[in-house]
Amino acid sequence: MIDSIWQYREFIYSCVKREFQAKYKGSLFGVAWAVFHPLAIIFVYTVVFSQIMKSKLAGMADVPFAYSLYLCAGVLTWGLFTETLTRCVNVFFEHANLMKKVSFPRICLPVINTLSSFLNFMIAFSLFLIFLIVIGRFPWSTFWSFIIVVLVQTALSVTLGVGLGVLNVFFRDIGQFLAMILQFWFWFTPVVYPRSIIPERLQWLMNLNPMYHIISSYQNIFVYDKLPNFGALCVIAILSLIIGKWALYLYHKHVGELVDEL
Repeated sequence: MIDSIWQYREFIYSCVKREFQAKYKGSLFGVAWAVFHPLAIIFVYTVVFSQIMKSKLAGMADVPFAYSLYLCAGVLTWGLFTETLTRCVNVFFEHANLMKKVSFPRICLPVINTLSSFLNFMIAFSLFLIFLIVIGRFPWSTFWSFIIVVLVQTALSVTLGVGLGVLNVFFRDIGQFLAMILQFWFWFTPVVYPRSIIPERLQWLMNLNPMYHIISSYQNIFVYDKLPNFGALCVIAILSLIIGKWALYLYHKHVGELVDEL
């Protein structure tokens, strides 16, 4: 499968490029919208939450924009997770016409969607990194661990998305059900609130949530300049391998039926 993806790398590149261009085709500002939107998000989090609401994090009262950094680190990376997951779940519907007209390894489709999601994410996150440098809060000593966290998160979202994506072709309610689950999952993950506000007797539940460990890893890096919990990330990586085995089993079993079912 890896060999197939490599052989069709030009096809994958052209699809990602065409999708990015089509997203802003016909608009007055074109690709500039890819910058305006994340800039607006960072501005709202900085002005509204940090200045107007005067939100503070425990132990970070003397750090300017601390709560804004906390929100940006959580919300932007959660957005990458949800976009990658939902697009992989709907990947075969999204590219149904392409699958019916062109012969290529179907496993290329999740790769295309994942790269497109990551491209959108990196535009927004690069602006966040520039903001960190401007205010003097860039985590120079721990930034390298960001790459590990992103890889673990991508593995979790892609493997889960592909498995559910195959099932979604045959059971159309899965896509709708996932949208509802993600709403609950978001509020069960301390993206916009710190874990400390949860009663101590219930905090153990957070350890069962893989996205808690991933989001808190980003927040540790970009807010507290601390290394993430690599033990927890290793557990999530193993979980992703197990889910990936299940997803590939479903894919190989039903890949020949996908086009007919669509």
